[in-house]
Order: sequence, then C-alpha cells, then structure tokens
Amino acid sequence: MNEAGRETRLIEIVRASPVLMQTLAAARDLDLPDWRIVSGAVYQPVWNALTGRAADHGLKDYDLCYFDPDMSWDAEDVQIRRAATHFPAGLSALVEVRNQARVHLWFEGRFGEPYTPLTSTDDMLERFVCPAFSVGIRLEADGRIDLAAPFGLEDLFAMTLRPNPRRLCNSVGFQKVVMSCQGRWPEVTVAA
Repeated sequence: MNEAGRETRLIEIVRASPVLMQTLAAARDLDLPDWRIVSGAVYQPVWNALTGRAADHGLKDYDLCYFDPDMSWDAEDVQIRRAATHFPAGLSALVEVRNQARVHLWFEGRFGEPYTPLTSTDDMLERFVCPAFSVGIRLEADGRIDLAAPFGLEDLFAMTLRPNPRRLCNSVGFQKVVMSCQGRWPEVTVAA
C-alpha cells in the first residue's frame, strides 16, 4: 500500500471508531486554537483494526493538543476546565487537554530530556518517541478529516516501533514504550 492508500485507510479506520469520532466532533466544537487529537488516540485504533481487536482496545486516553502563545498555567487551566464540561461525562475523564506552547516548561523535569519550545501543534508531532506515534488528526467544519504525519504512515501500518531520528530518546524510555505496546499488541515489531 502506498502513502495515499495508507492515508485513505487511516481515515476509514478513524470514521469507523464511534468514540474517536465523538471526540473529534466535540473537540471541533470546543474550537481550541491549532488543535489536533494525537498519538495513541490515532495509532491505537489503527493497530486494533489491523489486528481485529475492538477499536478502543488498549486506549488509555485521548490527547487533545492545541497551541496558544499564552504560556501561563492559568490560561491552560481555563481550557482544561472548559473541556471537562464540554465533553460528555464518560468521555470527559478520558480527554487530556494540553497547550503545546507550554511543554518546554515542564518536559525536561518530567522526562529528563531537553525540549526546545514549539511553534505549533504540528511541530510537536516530530517529537514523539517513535515515528509510528507521530500522527495527528482534526475534524474540519466540512466533515473532512485533516491529517498530519511528518514521518509518513509506513511505520504505523507496519506496526513497527523505531526511535525517532529527530529526538535523542534515552534507551530506557524507548524500551518502556516498546514493552507497553507489545503488552497490548504482541504483533508490534521493533526496528533499530
């Protein structure tokens, strides 16, 4: 399958996931600046479709990222609280809202790696541990699903984990990610 085919298939999988579509519709209506649903909320339904599992198997949360130049905690907290009342009760607890303009303020302290400031939500997609995770989607007003995948979708559809070539990940962190994924999807392979 070529890249265009993978993009088409990804959008079909997203549209076939009722909870993900509900999340996308609610996020669109929330109208945060430069928003996307990213990472596990996207790659995990793909892996579930490829392996015949339920769409939500292994899914822990829905990362709703946005970019607002106001880097104050108060501004982000307003959006987190707004989202908590906006999403339906069962979904609200699963949606994690984060302003990507603030990530560099806390990332190194939490993960032990330096993190230069971002310029947009899509800029963040290049920073995930693995290219397979570096996918973001947005539901547009016209119902179209907008897709961003700076490394392409080949690793995602091959269920292959490899270290992000643009990030200096520590091997312990990478191995933790691999073990977590393989625990839920034994079909996942690892490439150096």
